[in-house]
Amino acid sequence: MSNMRSGMSRKLEEKGLTGFQIRVLLNTMKIPKGRTVTYKQLASMSGRPKAYRAVGTALKKNPFAPRIPCHRVVRSDGTPGNYSARGGTRRKVKMLKSEGAI
Repeated sequence: MSNMRSGMSRKLEEKGLTGFQIRVLLNTMKIPKGRTVTYKQLASMSGRPKAYRAVGTALKKNPFAPRIPCHRVVRSDGTPGNYSARGGTRRKVKMLKSEGAI
């Protein structure tokens, strides 16, 4: 794990997140600008393929949005899904458009 990721892991632990939630958020950091993954894909990346609803909960608890780019996670049908940071779904769509992801 890189120093940045291990540092972020410590910061997330300090926020009281579970191990799974931390894995989800660290994997979210791997999503490149201009790309999206689904909640289901992120669940698989995080070691629990059927835990896509728990992925949504982890993203909702993201204390470092948009630094941890949870806006890059979308529903399986391609719709944006929710965004709990300031600006909500409207801001999520705007960020994805500005990154060329949609």
